[in-house]
Amino acid sequence: MTRDERAPAVSRLDKWLWHARFFKTRGLAQKACEAGRIRVNGRRITKAHRSIGPGDVLTFVQGRLVRIVRVSAVAARRGPAPEAQRLYEDIGSE
Repeated sequence: MTRDERAPAVSRLDKWLWHARFFKTRGLAQKACEAGRIRVNGRRITKAHRSIGPGDVLTFVQGRLVRIVRVSAVAARRGPAPEAQRLYEDIGSE
């Protein structure tokens, strides 16, 4: 079985944000979701357990920037930064 075959097709929003290293802890990602600070495909999300997968577009604030990223892949674990950067395509930031 190759590594790609083990990768899940969808992931919880909070887990994906943590795996992609946008948040330092999964708890912080969960709080951001529950506070309504994350948008998936233009819709405000208040549930951390929302499923996302490749093709979904996420919009959220990171520091002073509004990040807009497209989910490229879902990871089975939180890996090093270069691996995390392959999980998304940076569409832009404002």
